[in-house]
Amino acid sequence: MNDRQNGQQPDEEKGSRRRCTAQQKVAILKEHLVEKVPVSQVCDKHGINPTAFYRWQKEFFENGAAAFESRAPRGDGRARQLEERVEKLSAKLAHKDEVIAEVMEEAMRLKKSLGLI
Repeated sequence: MNDRQNGQQPDEEKGSRRRCTAQQKVAILKEHLVEKVPVSQVCDKHGINPTAFYRWQKEFFENGAAAFESRAPRGDGRARQLEERVEKLSAKLAHKDEVIAEVMEEAMRLKKSLGLI
């Protein structure tokens, strides 16, 4: 019996592929790994190809170490970099203000000496 005879549409008429979020993929993998549901049943239940399931599982185990890495140093490092940049720019701006003040002072002295003021 083909798909049309049992009332289902063939795959090409069902529309685009289903996209699963990262959370959905983890939940699907958990079903097999923790709850011991066979891969074939998990794939049938969620309408995914077993090849996709095994690819997700491979990626999950390859990237699993990231779950245990501390995220604080990266964030602190970025914040520290930004703070250092702000300090450098503030110092540069203060130096420019000093230079402008000196130039203006010198210009005023010159104008007074020439009698323009």
